[in-house]
Amino acid sequence: MAKQDTNENTPKKPNRVLPIILGLVLLGGAFFGIKEYIYYGKHVDTDDAQVDGDISPVVARVGGYVDSIFFEENIHVNKDQVLVKIDPRDYKVKLEQAQAAQVGASAGVNVGQSQIFTTASNSAVAKAGVVSAQARLDKVNKDYQRFANLIKDGSITQQQFDQAKSDLEVAQANLNAAQDQYKAAVQQIGTTRNELKVTNTGVSQKQVDVDYAKLQLSYTNVKAPASGIASKKNVQLGQLVQAGQTLFSIVNDNSLFITANFKETQLEKIHNGLKVNIETDAYPDLKIEGTVYNFAPATGAKFSLLPPDNATGNYVKVVQRIPVKIKLNASKDVLDKLRPGMSVNVSVITKD
Repeated sequence: MAKQDTNENTPKKPNRVLPIILGLVLLGGAFFGIKEYIYYGKHVDTDDAQVDGDISPVVARVGGYVDSIFFEENIHVNKDQVLVKIDPRDYKVKLEQAQAAQVGASAGVNVGQSQIFTTASNSAVAKAGVVSAQARLDKVNKDYQRFANLIKDGSITQQQFDQAKSDLEVAQANLNAAQDQYKAAVQQIGTTRNELKVTNTGVSQKQVDVDYAKLQLSYTNVKAPASGIASKKNVQLGQLVQAGQTLFSIVNDNSLFITANFKETQLEKIHNGLKVNIETDAYPDLKIEGTVYNFAPATGAKFSLLPPDNATGNYVKVVQRIPVKIKLNASKDVLDKLRPGMSVNVSVITKD
């Protein structure tokens, strides 16, 4: 009994574990808070970001049945590489028709030129006729003047004088006729030249038709507009495609960038040229650097299909986001791993 009383009277030692744990927690919280304060004083972060890139849709420019396909989906293709061929036979026939029409129009030009040469020759003949008629008129006129003087003294008969007068009238009439023929020949040359101009215009139009037919024929070879990965294939052999129909798409090489949607309250410290650290969800250990390139001219909401109208209904303030384009500073091996649409986390370094 004496021993039991001794244990009951012994004072208990204070428990020091709990204060130590609380102190450690406070120190850890303070360290974490200071670290976060320092970090966010130099960085602006967002996880609302994704990889973007230039995607070129390949559209058929002419209609027809698909004759051949020279690529597989999700493989690399080169610019101007023929990827799809549309049956060209209809367009070859149209080209031959246009070329035949051009040959016919060219033949008309040759005929017009021959007519110009012919009318020019006729004009020269008519001009020679005018000169001849003028010479004949001059001679007959001199004879008439001479006979007019002779008849006064009775050296010639009245019949001879009348004959001389008649010859003068005939010579004058012949000269007038020759002059009219020459004028008609000259006018015919002008008319033929105008007709030739019209024919030449027709030839030019036929050449345009030929060029257009060649262009349409060339469109039967669907080429890659850029180098990149061909995807979203929407064409099969024998399929009837229409002009304007999208056949597939190409994700262009060296066109990847980051679109980061920062809150409007985060933009104060961000400007062009700042360095950016980028982490991808797909490759957590892959560290990528970038540079702030530019800012969108409006918020994402304004570019949406149905932009909000704050003038209608009850107004609730929502923090808007501004898309910021970030250029990637990475090697080709790193860029080859990225795909448009991947989610990333970005951190803009505002202070070194």
